[in-house]
Amino acid sequence: MREFVVIGIMAFFSLTVVAQQEVVPLYPGAAPGSENWKQQETELRSNLWQTPIVFNVSKPTLTVFRPDPAKANGTAVVICPGGGFIALSIESEGFQVARWLAARGVTCFVLKYRLIEAHTEDPTRELMSMMPRLQELAGPVIKFALADGQSAVGYVRQHAKQYGVRTDRIGIMGFSAGGTVTASVAYNYTAETRPDFAAPIYLQYEWTIKSNGVPADAPPMFIAAASDDQLGLAAHSVSLYQDWMAAKKTAELHIYAKGGHGFGMRKQDIPTDHWIDRFADWLDAEGFMGK
Repeated sequence: MREFVVIGIMAFFSLTVVAQQEVVPLYPGAAPGSENWKQQETELRSNLWQTPIVFNVSKPTLTVFRPDPAKANGTAVVICPGGGFIALSIESEGFQVARWLAARGVTCFVLKYRLIEAHTEDPTRELMSMMPRLQELAGPVIKFALADGQSAVGYVRQHAKQYGVRTDRIGIMGFSAGGTVTASVAYNYTAETRPDFAAPIYLQYEWTIKSNGVPADAPPMFIAAASDDQLGLAAHSVSLYQDWMAAKKTAELHIYAKGGHGFGMRKQDIPTDHWIDRFADWLDAEGFMGK
């Protein structure tokens, strides 16, 4: 009984902390291209993924996690949670990542990007029935999610002074579907929306919007996945790494033997528990962690 009470208190505390964060609408009005969407954003804590999710996002936002001013290093990152483009694993692949990085001086912006409309109260179950047609259903939404990712990077750069970050130290990272968004942004940008680094984690690379190939000024990239990914996506990370290498761009690849799909910030007592430490090491090596 005591264990359940403790878990309940921790969950309440987590929600309270998030509620205190600054939440910024990504667009001044309705998101371009989805002005007629009526679905209402919803949070679900109990589901097949065993982690809090949000779904039916139609109004993209950024949840801001600022570091202690004494630790702030001028680097910022947009974080894109995954969830098959029908939900967002907002805690394990969003808020927890942001808290970890903010504790080390990085200003974080968790992006809620537009998703496929869910027609049930549990999109984690609904996704299973959608799998045969998921690529077809996700196609139009990926374009919206790319636009949201680009807008997020552009917003942070435009408001860099407000958040105490440098305009040349703004990156993007994402998980699974969010990794697809991240890679798509790394392929498609203007001077205002170019990420200074990118970190797609166990991404679906085949759905990435690649346009005209690896850009001439492509950002350095950190990539991670697990060989036993249940969706078979480890090879996607390898392909992305090979494309960056073929274009003679900077990249670092970590393929773990175990970890499965969606390891995020989950603790499994295996090496994937420490992928984010390796990411911080990489950021430091690339010059993004020092003041």
